[in-house]
Amino acid sequence: MNYLVVGAGNASRPVARLLNYLGHKVIMTDLKEMSEFKPIYQTWLHKMDEEGVILDLKNPNPTLDGIEAVYVPPTLPSTAPIAKLIDESDVKILTNEEFSQMINDLVSTDIIGITGSMGKTTTTTLITSVFKGAGYKVWSCSSLANNLVSETIIDGIVTGKADECDIAVFELPHGSLGLLDQLNIKIGVLSYLTPEHLNEFEGSYEKYQKRKLIMQDICETFIANAECMRETDLLREDTIFYALDKDVDFKGTMGDKELTIEYGDRKFKTPFYMMSYFFENAVGAAAVGINYGLSEEDIIKGLTEFKGISAHMEDFGEMNGRQVIIDAAFLPDGIRTTLDYFEGKNLVVFLDHFDTSWVRDKHEVGLILDEYDNIKAVLASGFDESIQKVELHIAQEILDAISNEKMVKVATESLEEAAALSFKYSEPGDIILHMGPLISFDRENIVNKIKIGLEDGRKRYE
Repeated sequence: MNYLVVGAGNASRPVARLLNYLGHKVIMTDLKEMSEFKPIYQTWLHKMDEEGVILDLKNPNPTLDGIEAVYVPPTLPSTAPIAKLIDESDVKILTNEEFSQMINDLVSTDIIGITGSMGKTTTTTLITSVFKGAGYKVWSCSSLANNLVSETIIDGIVTGKADECDIAVFELPHGSLGLLDQLNIKIGVLSYLTPEHLNEFEGSYEKYQKRKLIMQDICETFIANAECMRETDLLREDTIFYALDKDVDFKGTMGDKELTIEYGDRKFKTPFYMMSYFFENAVGAAAVGINYGLSEEDIIKGLTEFKGISAHMEDFGEMNGRQVIIDAAFLPDGIRTTLDYFEGKNLVVFLDHFDTSWVRDKHEVGLILDEYDNIKAVLASGFDESIQKVELHIAQEILDAISNEKMVKVATESLEEAAALSFKYSEPGDIILHMGPLISFDRENIVNKIKIGLEDGRKRYE
């Protein structure tokens, strides 16, 4: 069949690549030329071009001549010429439901799906570790590989990973979940639910919730963090809840390098060497394992061997007598969870740019930091990676909300400088802590910048 895929954006690229893989003739059209896309997207587009997708870029007036079916992304304005052309034609429109069914037909193994506002990547990785501990060959797709997980899933299908695994573990952010809204999920997990990305949902938390809760409609077994109980009227009656220190279906209790898990009338203890929010997500991973039929011994092995995730409460070791921790916390509850873990210890905090593709409440971030008297200094970067531009007012908005006069507050023009200054305002025995959203969107680049800044600061303020 001859397909026209409208746009070369996040929704359209995975669709075009899969259709091409299935043997269809695919033309993907977009108003932009190749150089206008981010480098990572250019890489995907070049790969698709090599595989046979016809890239019709920089074309304001694409045609439907010879086209039998089209895919239209949800972001396409109804006023766009191609939208009007499609509306006036009788050409078949490929729906997300049909696209999901294509993937169901190509993935023969059970799928574990994880969604939520935060904790998705950590929970996905922990579940992967648990199944590997049980001897499964796991196909794991998460934002660690690519922020657009649906693109990673399609890449796995095209490259054969889907045929080589015993089980698939998919992190499904709201974008991927919207595209794959009919995926057959064996066990679905809701790691957390809090307002985020609302500018994509017309400012409506209700619409955002509805997107996330697609998960419970497409899975056989539904497991949720107990924090989601505040949305109980929206959840399935058979929802299985997990939490730390709460009497729910799966209860976890933290110990010194160990985790105790209770469920039903059973209890088991496992070594666990992580910190902070990893513990609660580990309880969720255990709940998935038990409900899938894994043994306690398998779960203990998987959690014992878990080594953490890059830039998620990652200990960079000691530098000039300071312990350096890199974390990707950026939502209010996540920031508090991270800061609570370091209660009673002197902190110097450096932040990256809090507005990525979405505008966030910087004032609220500042108010949260203001609650912690153990923070000696806050160093906030004003460099926006997405547009490669300095926006000091973004950093200043965070700092202006901090009323603690003893707390040093500095806005910088780069993340590297913020990292470097952390040594100026700290002393041996202090903890240097990074937080911010950019790691979740451009991990390799941001971690590299942090390392450069830390090394510079270590030498400059030795």
